[in-house]
Amino acid sequence: MNAKRQSSQPKWHPNIWPPFTQLSSSVPPLLVEAAKDALLLPKDQPPIIDGISSWWVTLHGHSNPYIAQAIASQAQKLEQIIFADFTHPQANLLATRLSKLTGLEKLFFSDNGSTAVEVALKMACQWWKNKGDNRSQIVAFEDAYHGDTFGAMAVGERNLFNEPFSEMLFPVQRIPWPETWWGDQEFENREKKVLIDLEHLLKTPTIAVILEPLVQGAGGMKMVRPEFLIEVEKKIRQANSLLITDEVLTGFGRCGEFFAFQRAGLKPDLISLSKGLTGGFLPMGITMARKSIHEGFLGDDPKHTFWHGHSFTANPLGCAAANASLDLLEKSPEKFLNFESRHLPHLKKIAKNPKVKYPRLTGTIAAFNIKVDGRKGYLSSVGKIIKSSALKSGVFIRPLGDVVYLMPPLCIKDEELEKCYIAIQKGLNSI
Repeated sequence: MNAKRQSSQPKWHPNIWPPFTQLSSSVPPLLVEAAKDALLLPKDQPPIIDGISSWWVTLHGHSNPYIAQAIASQAQKLEQIIFADFTHPQANLLATRLSKLTGLEKLFFSDNGSTAVEVALKMACQWWKNKGDNRSQIVAFEDAYHGDTFGAMAVGERNLFNEPFSEMLFPVQRIPWPETWWGDQEFENREKKVLIDLEHLLKTPTIAVILEPLVQGAGGMKMVRPEFLIEVEKKIRQANSLLITDEVLTGFGRCGEFFAFQRAGLKPDLISLSKGLTGGFLPMGITMARKSIHEGFLGDDPKHTFWHGHSFTANPLGCAAANASLDLLEKSPEKFLNFESRHLPHLKKIAKNPKVKYPRLTGTIAAFNIKVDGRKGYLSSVGKIIKSSALKSGVFIRPLGDVVYLMPPLCIKDEELEKCYIAIQKGLNSI
C-alpha cells in the first residue's frame, strides 16, 4: 500500500525544465492525462476545475469537439506549408475574418504572443525608418508584461525576471499605469498626472506607445478605465505617433467585447494577438496592421521589405483551430458578453472579507489583492498558500503573488464557478 501511494506521488521528470519555476523550492507538477470543458483530469486524482484557462489560453474549454474536429479534418488535407511561397484556404479565411473584426486590413502570422509583440515593434520601428524618420523613442507603461523575447522584455517592466539581460535591452520611456478598483476615489487624479507625463514624453518624436488595453495581465490584473485610454490615444494622435495594443491576453472576448480595444473605444495602428486565438489548441501569433503601415514597406528598395518570418507561419492546423474558435465566438457571443454578470455576485461577496482589497472586474477576469503584512507583489508567499488550499478543494488557480484572480473557460458551469469562489474563500480563511 505504501509503495503504491509513493509511486503515485508527483515527481520531477529528469529531463524537463519547466517554465517560471524554481525546482529547489517548488512542488512537482501533477500528471494530467486528459481534460474536458473546465475540468482537468489528473492521473489517480479527482477532477480539478481550471480556474485560469491553463494560462489564459483555453477559451471554450478543454478538448472542445468542434475545434478538435476542425484540426483533424485539416490534418487530412494539409498540415504545413512554407507561407513565403504559398497560401492556403484556412489562412485566407482567417485573414479575411480578423480584418473585418478588427478593422485593420493587414495580417502577419507568427508563433506566439511574444513574437506577435516583437513583430508589432519591428513594424513600427521600420515603418518610420522607411519614411526617412530616425526617431527612436518607445513609450510603455510601468508593470506591463509583453513577453519574454528581447523586444518584448524591453517594453515590459524591468524586474527580477529580465534583470540578467537588462544591459542588452533597448531603452524605453515609461509612465505609470493608473489602475483602479471598486470604490476607488482617487482615479481621476492619478489619470490626470499620467496624461501630463505622457504629453511631456511625446514632445520627443516617438515611434509608438504600447499598452495592454483595459487589463495588465501578468503585471497583476491591473485594470484601467476606458475613458483614460481614450485620452491616451488622443495624446498619441496629437503627437503623430503610433498606438500598439497588446491583446494577447485581452482579445477574443476576455474583456467583455470581442477585443478589449473595442470596449475601450480605441483605434490602434497595430494589434498583437495570441492565447485565445486558437481556443488554446495550438500555438499561434498574429499581428494586425493598418493598411497605411503596410504601404510603408512597399517599393523597389529591398531595405523597405519586412524581413521577418517563422517556420510555422500560418500553419494550416493552427489556422483551422482559429477559424473554428471564431465560429464558436460568433455563434454564442453571449458567453463572453454576459460573463461579467456571472462573476459579479461572487466577487461582491468575497470582497467583504477583511483580507481582501482592491476588488475589480472586467469581462471574464475577476481579481483582488490580499492584505499582507510582509512582502507584497509577485514574490509574496501568500499566493502559494491560496493556491495550495484551493487545489485541495479541487480548484486550480495561480495567484500572481498577493493578487488572486479567476479567468475560467467560457464553458464553465455556474456550480463550478461558485466552487472556485468557495475554494478561494477557504484559502483566505486559512491565512
